[in-house]
Amino acid sequence: MKPVYLRPKSLTDTVTHYCPGCTHGIAHRLVAEVIDELDIQEKTIGVASVGCSVFAYNYFDVDFQQAAHGRAPAVATGIKRVLPDSVVFTYQGDGDLASIGAAEILHAAARRENITVIFINNAIYGMTGGQMAPTTLIGQKTTTSPAGRDPLNQGFPLKMCEILSNVEGSYYIARFSLHNSANIMKAKQGIKKAFTNQIEGKGFSMVELLSSCPTNWGMTPSDALKWIETHMIPEYPLGEYKGEEGK
Repeated sequence: MKPVYLRPKSLTDTVTHYCPGCTHGIAHRLVAEVIDELDIQEKTIGVASVGCSVFAYNYFDVDFQQAAHGRAPAVATGIKRVLPDSVVFTYQGDGDLASIGAAEILHAAARRENITVIFINNAIYGMTGGQMAPTTLIGQKTTTSPAGRDPLNQGFPLKMCEILSNVEGSYYIARFSLHNSANIMKAKQGIKKAFTNQIEGKGFSMVELLSSCPTNWGMTPSDALKWIETHMIPEYPLGEYKGEEGK
């Protein structure tokens, strides 16, 4: 009997450290499936960020480099320029990309660096204990906004797709969600497009994935997926913000 569901070749069989219900595992699988389908495993180089995905190099069966906090786009830039025939991607969370790494991601896009960025937005700092992130929603409670995020005190959420789609150098900017099967399938299509753009030399692509963090949100895994639909998507609308021909 032909198997219908196997682990992608580009994922190792290492047991991940992610909490139950965390959608990092889904995101990992989608990226690995795309790498396999494009037959680029041998020339793919990933760059791990600092955050919950800091051990990504243990889970992907491709070459990997660890970057300092927020510096994954800068590291990816160096790798891609030295090894232009490689396929280079970063895997970053919202605290890494949108906070300490805001300058790096903005200028990588402005330079139209020919790299692929996978951006995990779970609206919180996961690894360090549930602090407020740049993407935390207004009113959302965290350990550093226990009464809920107040825009008068903590500012407004940063919407990275909206920001980067207005940078002239960016080519493909899109936001998807991992809260149900239909949206997961759409997310994979977007990820594949982002990697294909790089292979074709079209320039900077970023795919944002709305993800759950049941542990730090204080929810069950199923409730966390519902929260993405009822709270995150209205704040972070899904879709391709910049698509074909960089428009």
